[in-house]
Amino acid sequence: MSEQELQQIEANVRFALDQLGPLSDVEFGLNEESVEWVEGFIERQRCRPDFDLEQAGGLVGVLGSFLGACIASATGGRWHKLDQDRGWGVLLPDGSTVFPVTKVRKQFRDGLEGGEAITSLYQVAVEFVATGKLQAARKGSTDQ
Repeated sequence: MSEQELQQIEANVRFALDQLGPLSDVEFGLNEESVEWVEGFIERQRCRPDFDLEQAGGLVGVLGSFLGACIASATGGRWHKLDQDRGWGVLLPDGSTVFPVTKVRKQFRDGLEGGEAITSLYQVAVEFVATGKLQAARKGSTDQ
């Protein structure tokens, strides 16, 4: 695990809090309300005529780091790097990993109309995966 990469993730989170908080109309922090605001921010950015996903790598990294920090804060998860191909994700208490940077990139690419919503990743990770409810539901369906 690269300490430098982890420090960059933490710097991205601080940047998001410092820069987006004042722009938002919510109590901006590592919470679901802020994730919902960022989801709208992504949609507003991707609809701009001058938006180019190829040029938005830094923004994707900042917002993905922020989303991951929100998920980690709500679940007790932590950042970890699986391997070079999959990169950084948030390891949840049940042993599952979510990839917030990937989800942010997908929302920028496909948008809400394409079925990509960062709020849905947050909610599923917090309410179902981290709590074990998803695993219990899967096990229950195979016990019948």
